[in-house]
Amino acid sequence: MKKILMFLLFLKPFCFSKKKFWSGQKKIFFFFFLFMNISLSIYNFTNLSYMMGLDMLSFGLILLSIWICCLMIMASENLYKNNLYVSYFLMNIMILLIMLYMTFSMMNLFMFYLFFEGSLIPTLMLIIGWGYQPERIQAGMYLLFYTLFMSLPLLMGIFYLNNKLNCLMIYMLKFYDFNFFLLYLSMIMAFLVKMPMYFVHLWLPKAHVEAPISGSMILAGVMLKLGGYGMMRIMIILQKINMSFNFIWIIISLIGGIYISMKCFCQFDIKSLIAYSSVAHMSLVIGGIMTMNYWGFMGSYILMIGHGLCSSGMFCLSNINYERMSSRSLFLNKGMMNFMPSMSLWWFLLSSSNMAAPPSMNLMGEISLIISLMSWSKLSMMAMMLISFFSAGYSLYLYSYTQHGKLNMSMYSFYSGVSREYLMLFLHWIPLNFLILKIDYFMLCL
Repeated sequence: MKKILMFLLFLKPFCFSKKKFWSGQKKIFFFFFLFMNISLSIYNFTNLSYMMGLDMLSFGLILLSIWICCLMIMASENLYKNNLYVSYFLMNIMILLIMLYMTFSMMNLFMFYLFFEGSLIPTLMLIIGWGYQPERIQAGMYLLFYTLFMSLPLLMGIFYLNNKLNCLMIYMLKFYDFNFFLLYLSMIMAFLVKMPMYFVHLWLPKAHVEAPISGSMILAGVMLKLGGYGMMRIMIILQKINMSFNFIWIIISLIGGIYISMKCFCQFDIKSLIAYSSVAHMSLVIGGIMTMNYWGFMGSYILMIGHGLCSSGMFCLSNINYERMSSRSLFLNKGMMNFMPSMSLWWFLLSSSNMAAPPSMNLMGEISLIISLMSWSKLSMMAMMLISFFSAGYSLYLYSYTQHGKLNMSMYSFYSGVSREYLMLFLHWIPLNFLILKIDYFMLCL
């Protein structure tokens, strides 16, 4: 794992020259294929070096991080054309990728916390440095303080564990089981905010709306998954007490998922609608992890990776419209099928994946989560049914509103999609729909 980290660190010089913009992106692509072929055991941690290790759970999320970072650079061509501090931008993405890589590969709980919080800083820089509106400062503060406020109890919890056990290795923690309510609350709240759970979700739509396209992609694609990953790791030592209190989180998540899904129908900003749909999907992931059964963990993992690719692709589409219309309003982005019929196909494909239509990974994830929550309680069937129904509803609402209708006559000039944009959407959609062929890997990993 250390050798891979050194590869990332030596990519830094590519950030210092504007001419190296696309060259740096190619190197990250190469790094993706290099990492994909690493030797891996299905059942144990492998590639151990220092405090770093790799299992199937880390492997999928690191691959997702590298892939999304690659596509972030591809989506940000406007920065390159206008020379908006391109070298700083590339450096920021490289630091973010290193932070995410370290977070997912750390076996020491304290080091995991350190990089978990560290990944917040480059994201904040992306929003404040390259965001669109003046409100981006406020959005950045929301993001920072929501996350930091609940992360300090997590730090206290980690120190308590270290004091009791003299060991913070994640693999070793599975031999312990703490039945202590304050520890339980302090350990999981930071991850529930990061997911985000309903009631502590307000930072997410705000951050998405103000962030540049690269910020939205990394937020939706990877940053939300940090919460799910952390919960999966922490639940090892909190199994017994979680069985007593999990009904609270599942009820909040499922009812919150229904509310948020209905709120999606009230949005008139495309980005805001996609951001709220992310909260609805993550509510299912929280429910699945909290049930503490095999189907729940497996479904949460599959849905996290599927949602990371799908949501990132949806934000790319909204940005493609924004670059042409200079607006994200649903009232102005109408009749797009007349201008960009080929792009309309991608809107359809990614909207259908967003509502968990086959053969996307979202479908497999949602089926697993429905099985998991149904086995936990039959009453959850009603909430799951409504969330799935509304999910199809707001995806169709978004698609029909943007693609159909009378086109906006106030447009001065317009250009159709370029090959870079089609390639970018293709690279989101292909893994999202073709990974279903190797779903057995996701089934075995947990």
